Amino acid sequence: MKVAAIQMVSAIEREANLARAHALLAEAAAEGAELAVLPEYFCMMGARDTDKLGLRETAGTGTVQNFLADAAREFGLWIVGGTLPLETEDDNHVFNSSLVYSPDGVCVARYDKIHLFYFDNGRERYDERRVIAPGSRPVLFDLPSRDGHRWRVGLSVCYDLRFPELYRALAREGAELMLVPSAFTRTTGAAHWEVLLRARAIENLAWVVAPAQGGTHENGRHTWGQSMVVDPWGTVVAQQPVDEAVVLFDIDAQQVDRARAQLPALSHCVL
Repeated sequence: MKVAAIQMVSAIEREANLARAHALLAEAAAEGAELAVLPEYFCMMGARDTDKLGLRETAGTGTVQNFLADAAREFGLWIVGGTLPLETEDDNHVFNSSLVYSPDGVCVARYDKIHLFYFDNGRERYDERRVIAPGSRPVLFDLPSRDGHRWRVGLSVCYDLRFPELYRALAREGAELMLVPSAFTRTTGAAHWEVLLRARAIENLAWVVAPAQGGTHENGRHTWGQSMVVDPWGTVVAQQPVDEAVVLFDIDAQQVDRARAQLPALSHCVL
């Protein structure tokens, strides 16, 4: 199955971001992708964290959700909408949610980011807890590909990457492919992004597809980029340093089977 990890440098205005996402999804479809994954915050990188509150949507309806459903139908793609803000019961917080749309435009899965980013090195400070409410459960979905294989796909977002127990839970539920839409900072990305992605692939003998924000944003934020596809042996097989791009690769379910047969580490878990 050909997958597309879409790298963006999202701006403040939602409509401009949706226009860029549409063009990149069109490119992915033209290149034969079956699954296209947009990065975290693909629809907006606000001037301030609280801008997310103004763009929150009710689950099942809204500008961004309609865009994703329409694009999935238009291009005949499975689309994972990196993340968008969905309402909570608290007016001061939103969920940072990843939504999955089938080619007929139906939302088949929703994952609310569980782990919320906090970082303070004295020069940069981020605290997602200020406006984001955490999710509470791992989520997987099934994707029947054109070759007849039914992929089991696990969802995660950005900071989740630092918590291997989430990915092991997904692997125990049969995940062969794990998605990590992200907006890693340049500081943390340079130090940890690739090694963490490769580790999650190696530990679980699974494909990892990680689309990212990659560049200098209108709001002044600097994101690391390096969107990549990692195979079940931990090899980076496709990658884009910075700027907008569609990172394409044909992933093979048999490669998961071979790796897990040769090194049955998942069956050796004790704890």
